[in-house]
Amino acid sequence: MIKSAICQLLGIRYPVFQGGMAWIADGKLAAAVSNGGGLGIIAAGNAPADYVRQQIRIARELTDKPIGVNIMLMSPFADEVAQVAVEEKVEVVTTGAGNPSKYMSAWKEAGIKVIPVVASVAMAKLMTRLGASALIAEGGESGGHVGELTTMVLVPQVCDATNLPVVAAGGIADGRGVAAAFMLGACGVQMGTRFLSAYECTIHPVYKEKILKATDLCTMVTGKRLGHPVRSLRTQFARNYSKAEYGGMNDADLEALGTGALRRAVQEGDNEHGCFLSGQIAAMVKKEQPAADIVREVMEEAEPILRRAQTWVE
Repeated sequence: MIKSAICQLLGIRYPVFQGGMAWIADGKLAAAVSNGGGLGIIAAGNAPADYVRQQIRIARELTDKPIGVNIMLMSPFADEVAQVAVEEKVEVVTTGAGNPSKYMSAWKEAGIKVIPVVASVAMAKLMTRLGASALIAEGGESGGHVGELTTMVLVPQVCDATNLPVVAAGGIADGRGVAAAFMLGACGVQMGTRFLSAYECTIHPVYKEKILKATDLCTMVTGKRLGHPVRSLRTQFARNYSKAEYGGMNDADLEALGTGALRRAVQEGDNEHGCFLSGQIAAMVKKEQPAADIVREVMEEAEPILRRAQTWVE
């Protein structure tokens, strides 16, 4: 069985994180992943602090394994959610869409392992200096907010820039992706889109069906004009948003057009007004299955690939 520094750091069986997908990664899904030996992560997104607290407590009722909370730093509730993580004594905080510097000392004093998502070498170096416990290097193949660099390019550069354990994210859905991440220098992986097919993932059936029927060219990136590019499925909403983005709509109206779109996709399956976040690997998600099976399956697939790679060198 593959063991790595990230397993030792967090006390988990498999070096697999479940991505913090806003309005998707709730306490039930996080607990299922943690019970399966990975690290389940509750997504705070733009949700208020009370919602996040509730989801943490739901997860605690379902598992005694470590769990994490992902804090989206652009959220208007980021300050309150940061405090909830301390009060509820979560084991791990991951962060995205911003710089978590102002919260780091409080989290560390509370004994929380802080693992920021980084999309550049500069951010990786800054987070290392500030005392992060590990880093998640996320390439632009991922769903949701994305950076410019691909996973293949970003991960080895981040590994070279830090002495911290690095978790690779973006475009990973099976054992081949896990093995590739380890070859690039990572000691763990984070998957988001693959977990959309988990039984415990409570997205609308329309959303899940779209993922299961996705093709290789099913996603697109919108929002670059506002400085917050997002990868999602190529739906009617995404096409309409793209036309508005480059058709002269002012920034305020464009921002309003996207407000609440993810929630409408997750809860209502609204194709016309909902934003269905997805990474580029959606076409590799073939079936619905328990979250624990996903964790175990990708690791079991990776082991023989890594062993075979050793035999290629004389």
